[in-house]
Amino acid sequence: MLEKLLDAIQPAATDFIVEIGPGEGALTRYLQSAQALHLIELDRDLAARLAEQFPKATIHAGDALEFDFAQFPAGMRIVGNLPYNISTPLLFHIAAAHAHVSDLHVMLQKEVIDRIVAAPNTGEYGRLTVMLAPWFETRHLFDVGPGAFVPAPRVWSAVARLRVRTEPAFVVPPAFARTVSAAFSARRKTLRNALRSVVDVAEIEALGIDPGRRPETLSPAEFAAVAARAAPDSETR
Repeated sequence: MLEKLLDAIQPAATDFIVEIGPGEGALTRYLQSAQALHLIELDRDLAARLAEQFPKATIHAGDALEFDFAQFPAGMRIVGNLPYNISTPLLFHIAAAHAHVSDLHVMLQKEVIDRIVAAPNTGEYGRLTVMLAPWFETRHLFDVGPGAFVPAPRVWSAVARLRVRTEPAFVVPPAFARTVSAAFSARRKTLRNALRSVVDVAEIEALGIDPGRRPETLSPAEFAAVAARAAPDSETR
């Protein structure tokens, strides 16, 4: 699995690499030739061992969710086996610093990877898919069985590549996140009902979008168009 992952990443001597959750350093040892290598590890005991094992790397002992990725230069590459319990907020956190990122190669629970790369009108398509769509081209690379880990988890994992787009796929209006969140918090409802507090039905109809459609049928670009018609006081995080 490490060979497959390295074949996907293809680290180069000129790379600025940030590894999240290096753990025992199984992948880290193959990234040492990078021009700069930063390791973010929550477990302080592991962080101390990594500092001894990889003296040329810069160790950041702390929570990746609170880490300022924007402090790094543009073009950094992010790799890692992301903590499954915080995968969605961590991806959103990294996406906020997308201008500094070249690509991500991440291992996550398979169902999360399925959501990242999902197409509209499928069961996996949802808020995570849409929120990453403006900034990233996403691709499922390969699955990873429980036997690749010690101890073996009860779930399958997968590896995905998220490559930052040269330009956003579409203009992202201020109310984009709020609109998407409202829509998928009630995904079985129609747009008319799910977005009642965000945008008037007439505004949706003016876009040529049937307000009777369900959220999972809209493309990310259509969500952006709807969000652009949101009430002036709409705010997002």
